[in-house]
Amino acid sequence: MEFILQYVEPSTLIFLLISLATYVVFSLGLHRKKLPYPPGPKGLPIIGNMLMMDQLSHHGLARLAEKYGGFCHLQMGAIHIVAVSTPEMAREVLQAQDNVFANRPANIAITYLTYDRADMAFANYGPFWRQMRKICVMKLFSRKRAESWASVREEVKATTKIIASKSGSPINLVGGTVTSVDPILPPSMSPFVTSVKDDLTTFV
Repeated sequence: MEFILQYVEPSTLIFLLISLATYVVFSLGLHRKKLPYPPGPKGLPIIGNMLMMDQLSHHGLARLAEKYGGFCHLQMGAIHIVAVSTPEMAREVLQAQDNVFANRPANIAITYLTYDRADMAFANYGPFWRQMRKICVMKLFSRKRAESWASVREEVKATTKIIASKSGSPINLVGGTVTSVDPILPPSMSPFVTSVKDDLTTFV
């Protein structure tokens, strides 16, 4: 305590202690006003159940389910987590109430990188997500689109076999890469690929 008082004014220290106490009391008061959470292990103030992180394996969650039921509440700091451990509760979450649990939480980084959730992975369930899913299923993940990449897969497979057959000996990866890319590109790109191949061969 004396070491702290050497560098911090008593008034500043008192202010910090009062602010921390006010925050703790205010947080506890807010938690009491909310609806009750499902049963679960009681956590510490502020950090919640973060000290149980090493116990939350599938065996640990099974033990929690035996004690608190298939719908167990955990608090990791300010984040509240619900662990579903029984088939009945999983069916309720994934089938009966799937619209409620369909949305994914997104932090500031995800919101920024996805342009305010303008993608299929983090978009909230609704008309926009259904339209995105329709476009991906029909245009991106369709059988026609998969078959259009058959030549690419064949070239990659052939290149991999060539590299594997020359294991333990020197190999020209530059030439092999350009040769594997040449059949994939349209005919209009052939002169460009040929010039690049010549330049790389001269460089090597």
